[in-house]
Amino acid sequence: MSETNEYTPPKVWQWNQESGGRFAKINRPIAGPTHEKDLPVGEHPLQLYSLATPNGVKVTVLLEELLALGKTGAEYDAWLINIQEGTQFSSGFVLANPNSKIPALVDHSTDSPTRVFESGAILVYLAEKFDAFIPKDPSARAECLSWLFWHVGSAPFLGGGFGHFYAYAPSKIEYPIDRYAMEVKRQLDVLDRNLAERPFLAGDEYTIADMGACPWYGGLVLHNLYSAEQFLDVASYRNVVRWAKDFEARPAVQRGQRVNKAWGAEELRVPERHSGSDLDVAGAD
Repeated sequence: MSETNEYTPPKVWQWNQESGGRFAKINRPIAGPTHEKDLPVGEHPLQLYSLATPNGVKVTVLLEELLALGKTGAEYDAWLINIQEGTQFSSGFVLANPNSKIPALVDHSTDSPTRVFESGAILVYLAEKFDAFIPKDPSARAECLSWLFWHVGSAPFLGGGFGHFYAYAPSKIEYPIDRYAMEVKRQLDVLDRNLAERPFLAGDEYTIADMGACPWYGGLVLHNLYSAEQFLDVASYRNVVRWAKDFEARPAVQRGQRVNKAWGAEELRVPERHSGSDLDVAGAD
């Protein structure tokens, strides 16, 4: 490994220029809003502000799964937050999520509106609110939450680590690509070994652990995420592939994947969702 331009960090780092790469314009070293704008509010108690990235899809999949169970209280409005345009830095969104990341949920069914941010927290909140997709038995619940938070801690190494340096960084650097490729393959092996012994991450039941992890790792093994299918030899993780295919065969998953999607095939785009019929019009399940 060789690097021709070695970087010597200054004594005190200063933000003098964009970092480069695909998402450079949305990254900054400070928090808080950049402009004043309230969030829209629809007719349903649950208001979701999101984008159909893997983190956003986790929540829309759970909401569609809840509705498929007949949990009518899970009906929701989903508003598009276009992170490339900086919508996440509006004053209204910062009130919903001070971290300015999608997704953010506001529940208006409580005495005063309840904000929930961070995708893992939203999954737990909704599963508990509607008493579904989270086990009641203490041991099974612990297993579910362990795998849920495994992916919360692991996926940033896949996305912000491997994905950034392999696909989005302005130049290819061997050291970080090698470092994060090794970690992502280790994670895939963790999943593959676990799924060799059970159909779902936490055991025999489909839970929020699967809904949290599969949009990331299913995308990697089925949809050539970061164009890294061959580089990471994802087909060799056969149990992960089987799990991801089973997940994506579910009608509620297929519906949830289309919500807040503003790219790709026209029939799959549902930038905003305000009733189930919005998905029916956009395309068949």
